[in-house]
Amino acid sequence: MRIDIWSDVVCPWCYIGKRRLETALADFPGEVEVHWHAFELDPSAPVTAEGSYEERLAAKYGRSLADAAEMTASMTATAATEGLEFRFDRARPGNTFDAHRLLHLAGERGVQDALKERLLRATFTEGEPIADRKTLVRLAAEVGLDADEARRVLADGTYAAEVRADEAQAAQLRITGVPFFVVDQRYGVSGAQPAEVLRQVLDRAWSESAPLQVVGGGPGCEGDACAV
Repeated sequence: MRIDIWSDVVCPWCYIGKRRLETALADFPGEVEVHWHAFELDPSAPVTAEGSYEERLAAKYGRSLADAAEMTASMTATAATEGLEFRFDRARPGNTFDAHRLLHLAGERGVQDALKERLLRATFTEGEPIADRKTLVRLAAEVGLDADEARRVLADGTYAAEVRADEAQAAQLRITGVPFFVVDQRYGVSGAQPAEVLRQVLDRAWSESAPLQVVGGGPGCEGDACAV
């Protein structure tokens, strides 16, 4: 079974959604391939965002700083239920285009999920400057990518077309928010749904795609011969 996921590395719900999917897959009977696709929440974001996370949140939604603080506190509590530590006081989000390009490289090298996890943790727990190229190269090397290759990719624009293709496909699918899961090219799941909901979709898709299971070996006929 194939699962395609559109998400961004500066999206807190995407990190929660990743963990919930992992919970849903914990005892799943089928073999699953997970493919991560690029989705930039803010393609115009600068390399370095000014102000605190809560200041930017308040400005974006036209809310007070107190309201923004309540929002981050609620998100932090939700993340904790999934075993994640969110530190919005450390977060330094920025433009994610380069991160998505490295995720395509990681996909070709077989470590895409590991890099996705590393980038999310760097953003929401460690407060790494996620748009800084030196930081991205270091994080990529930590999951097994060649640092020189990662540096070349960031310098020469490699995988830019692939990122744009992901985003174009998202537009075709009318994806306006992330995370967005496409299960077995049949079912779309919008948002960080509970693990139980994700598992229901996985089970349904698996039951529809799994080969016929033969039970028993009782008497019957094959061609012009019958067991007697």
